[in-house]
Amino acid sequence: MSDSHICVGTISGSYGVNGELRIKSFCAVPEDIESYSPLTDESGARQFMLAILRPVKNGFSARLPDVASKEEADALRGTRLFARREQLPSLPDDEFYHADLIGLEVYDTGGELLGRVKTVQNHGADDLLELQLSGTSTTTFLPFTKAAVPTVDLATGRIVADPPDGILPAPKPAPLD
Repeated sequence: MSDSHICVGTISGSYGVNGELRIKSFCAVPEDIESYSPLTDESGARQFMLAILRPVKNGFSARLPDVASKEEADALRGTRLFARREQLPSLPDDEFYHADLIGLEVYDTGGELLGRVKTVQNHGADDLLELQLSGTSTTTFLPFTKAAVPTVDLATGRIVADPPDGILPAPKPAPLD
């Protein structure tokens, strides 16, 4: 999807047998996902007028006008839901949409290229930047904290990081003569 759309949630599958869906929201205020309707799928080809019915474990039960059965709801499992960027609230200077961080180059405080942000993960604590290390297929996780990532410059597409010890692989020793 283009930079004009941000993933705000996903359809986790059916909820019950009457066409209700289980929705997982990625919004800071989870209920806000409904206010961004119509949402689209990743291609932008399909629109969803989402109506939240009630909170359920790990998300919400919701309805879509054209989904009437459990089978139709299950067929949408895994569909990522996107909102137009202009619908979303602007963020304070020290907050970022995950989509804006993916692909940024990451440099250490000495100016050496460490790699590129592959994904942004959150497993219940702070966000983690998954870095594809420069010149390798290796990835590592960098805590997305002010101490480890003092600078994010979206205008130049650059992050300056001060990784904690042990995050990056140790440099290979020089060969002995």
